[in-house]
Amino acid sequence: MNEPVNLAVRIVLYVVGILLVMMAGLILLKGVGLLPTIPEYVVWALVLLAIGIGIIGGLRSSRK
Repeated sequence: MNEPVNLAVRIVLYVVGILLVMMAGLILLKGVGLLPTIPEYVVWALVLLAIGIGIIGGLRSSRK
């Protein structure tokens, strides 16, 4: 009954998980006051970074 997870689903889950962790970190930093304003380009850079890390993580885990 243990079917392997589709590679595309695995990559999407990695990307969403990484985005959730990054956004939680940003919200925490803003709440503490260490990050008063976040420029839009920083947010987009973090989204692109999360997508890249998610793709690489999904591909690496599929090889095991």
